[in-house]
Parts: sequence; C-alpha cells; structure tokens
Amino acid sequence: MAATTTAAAAGSPGPLAGLRVLELAGIGPGPFAAMLLADLGADVVRVDRPGPPPIGPDPAFDLTNRNKRSVLVDLKSPTGPGLVLDLAARADLLIEGYRPGVAERLGVGPEACLARNPALVYGRMTGWGQSGPLAARAGHDIGYTATTGALGLIGPPDGPPAVPANLLGDYAGGSLYLVVGLLAALRHAERTGQGQVVDAAIVDGTAHLTSILWGLLAAGQWQDRRGVNLLDGGAPWYDTYRTADGRHMAVGALEPQFYAEFAALLELGPDAPAQYDPARWPELRTRIAERFAERTQAEWTAVFEGTDACVAPVLTLRQAAEHPHLAARATYTTHQGITQPAPAPRFSATPGTLRRPPSRPGEHTAEVAADWQVPMPAPETAPETAG
Repeated sequence: MAATTTAAAAGSPGPLAGLRVLELAGIGPGPFAAMLLADLGADVVRVDRPGPPPIGPDPAFDLTNRNKRSVLVDLKSPTGPGLVLDLAARADLLIEGYRPGVAERLGVGPEACLARNPALVYGRMTGWGQSGPLAARAGHDIGYTATTGALGLIGPPDGPPAVPANLLGDYAGGSLYLVVGLLAALRHAERTGQGQVVDAAIVDGTAHLTSILWGLLAAGQWQDRRGVNLLDGGAPWYDTYRTADGRHMAVGALEPQFYAEFAALLELGPDAPAQYDPARWPELRTRIAERFAERTQAEWTAVFEGTDACVAPVLTLRQAAEHPHLAARATYTTHQGITQPAPAPRFSATPGTLRRPPSRPGEHTAEVAADWQVPMPAPETAPETAG
C-alpha cells in the first residue's frame, strides 16, 4: 500500500526552506516546476486570477498546487500589477508561463520586476521560447516533442509515433530544465546580487534530452528512423511483449550477461538466434513473443522476480502504487485521502515532505500578506470549482 504521510515527517523543512518563490498561475510545466520547489521546502506563493479555472480538475485534486499558498490578484485591474510587483520585491524566484510579451503588457515583465528586486531570478516557461519564428504561437507538448524529433523516436517502425502523455515535453524537457535554470541562476544571484531571466523553452530542453542520440548518430550507431535501434524497440531484447492475459512485460536485457540470464529463464533454447545477430532479429523476436504469450503477467513476474534478467511487468498507475519495491521506498504516499507520488529526490538530512494539500485559489491571501509583509486587499469570493 502507498505510505501515509505522518505528522513527524511533515515537520521537515526541506533543503529549500526559506526560499521564496512567486508563481504566476498557469498550466502544465510552470506549476509542476513550482510544485517541485515547494516539495523541497520553498515557500511558493501562487498568484491566481479571479474567476473559474480555465481548464483542469477541481483545485482540491490539482496536485501540482500541493505545498503552495494561493493569493487572488486581478492583473487586469488598476492595482493588480502593483501587488505582484510588491510580492516580486520579496521573492527570490519568479515563475511565469505566458506567451512572450504578455507579462510585459500586464506590467509584471522582467524589467519591471528586476527594477524592484535586482537579485530576482525571473523564470519564463514556454513551449517555443522567447524568440524565434514560432515564439508567439500556441502549442502543446505533443507539438514541441514532434518538432524536436523526440516524438518520432517512440513507436514501432510500421506504425505511428506513440504519445507518452505529456511527460516528455512539458515535464522532462520543460519543468525540470526550468528548475535547474532557476537554481543555477539563484546561485549566481547569491554570489553577486545580480538577478537574471531564465528562458526555459520546452523545445530546448527536449532537444537537450536527445544529446546521447546525436552522438550515436554521428558515430553511425543510430539510425534516424523509428523502431530499428537498440533503445527504441528495434532490438528484440529491448521491447515489450504481450502475455497470456493480455498484459505486457518490459524487457531491457541489453548487456550480454543480463541477456544470458533472460534467455535462460525464458527458456529460449540453445538453437535461438544470437543476441547480436541483427539479420535474425525478426526470428528472435517471434520466439520471445511466443514464449511470453504462454503465461500470464503474474506468472512471468514470478519467474523474473529477484533476477538480473532486466524484465519487469508493465503496470498501471494504481498497480505501481502497490508494487512491493515502491511501497518499501514510500515512492507513493497518501495525503489527506489522495494517493500521489512522494517528493523526489531523497535527501539524507532535509527530506522534502507534503506539508499542505493543493491550494484553493485565494485561500492564503491574508496569511501571505502578513508573512511577506505585503499589504493586500481581502480576496473576493473564491471562484466556483467543478466537481
């Protein structure tokens, strides 16, 4: 079962305790980046706008808003920009995810914020970046990963590219690069007193993730097409296979010693094609598929459990939360009735914790005004939520 957060664990301040982060409300990678900082102890204040949320679940289930506090500010009102600038003057980091030029038109762009707080690190999270022919265009994860070539890496050679939810672009190529950039610029600001702007574009981060493949491509060890390489399902011993009950097993027996154990446990037989005989890979793939089709996922999991064959069952989200290894590590936790991933990575002295459930828009306005010493008007009635 997923671990339940305890009061004692919730008392840890986290390695970023004392860091103040101002997040201008958005969707996708910006909120996730702010959540990661909040999970690690930062005091993240999210500036929500009045009115119903544009998209998404009831705020109580929006886990990207956990560990944060929320204030309501109407940036289109005469006093709104000034309130945000007052908050920015108290912040160490700021995150915004508008299209290029929008923050400037609202009066809360980098120039205005850095004028109030020269040491501020101003993080800009976009898909296309702050410059380039597509900078002003709308987009989503699937288009950014498609443009960088990353989406074209995933899927069978005779089928369409497979869509990995929005994990690859929004969160891996976007949020995580924004966080790295913010913390690197914060280090510079702490040494010099000089803030700066971090331009985190999903296309840049996603392209950066493919660095090793560009090296293999230059060395002639990677083909620029889908499903024919060692790590994209082209090799029969690095792929997924259907079991007798319609589920799947993932095989990653890349190194010869691990492949030997895999082949023995799968009982491929001495006449099976050699691991590195590409001409016979179709035959080897067929033999592996036939063997996996003979037993259920649970039966094959029992065969490979505790071995170095590099085989694992393909689990659903709910099954993953119940996996014995992940349960032992408390990879998932339950906080106020919602099962969710625990903060990551792990720290020996200052672990990240779940201190607050997802914030509702405006619920902490008075509290933040007192803590950050910024006079703020009492919020209007909180926006209605779906559910």
